[in-house]
Amino acid sequence: MNDAAIDLFQADQPDASRQVTLRHLTGSDQSEFLDLAIASTELHHPWMSLPSTPEQYQAYLTRYAQPDEEAVLICVRGSGAIAGVVNINSIIRGRFQSGSIAYAAFAPTVGQGYMTEGLTLVMRYAFEELRLHRLEAQIQPDNHASLKLVRRVGFRREGYSPELLYIDGAWRDHERWAITTTMVDITSTPPHATLPER
Repeated sequence: MNDAAIDLFQADQPDASRQVTLRHLTGSDQSEFLDLAIASTELHHPWMSLPSTPEQYQAYLTRYAQPDEEAVLICVRGSGAIAGVVNINSIIRGRFQSGSIAYAAFAPTVGQGYMTEGLTLVMRYAFEELRLHRLEAQIQPDNHASLKLVRRVGFRREGYSPELLYIDGAWRDHERWAITTTMVDITSTPPHATLPER
C-alpha cells in the first residue's frame, strides 16, 4: 500500500469537475468507517458484510496492509467524507497481472454517482500505477445495483459460477465480470517488473 502512488496518480488526473478523490484506508478512519458500515448494513445485506467492531476493523486493516491487497476509499471532494470503499484483492503478478475487486457504497451518500466515478478512478489507478492488466468482479445474480455499476464502467460478463463464494452463511452463485487494459483508454506505462518478456 503506497499513499504516494495514489497522490501521484491523482495529480495526473486534473479534471476539476471530479466529485471524488481516492486514498488508502488507515487506522484513523476506524470510527467513521464503522459508523458508515453499521448505517449501511441493510444496503449491503445479503451481498457482503464489512467490519462492524473495532476488532474486526483492525483485522481488516491488517489484511489490506499486505502487498497483494489494497483498500482504497472513495471520498467526497471538498468534505473528505467517505462515500465508499473498493478493495483490490488477491493481486497475482507474473503472467496474470490481475486482481479481484470488491466494493461497497455507504448509505448516507448512495445514489449520487460517487461509486461510478470512484470505481472508474480505482480501475485507472490499478492499471496505470499498480500496472495490473486485468480486474475481476464476482457478483451475485440478484445484486442488480452492483451489476449495473460494473456495466456502467465497462466490465464484460465472462461467465457464471455456481457456489463460487461463501457469503451470508452459504455458498453463493456468482456472475463473473472482468475488464482489461485493452478495454479502456489509459496512460501507457511500462509493464510490471514481474511480467516475463515472453
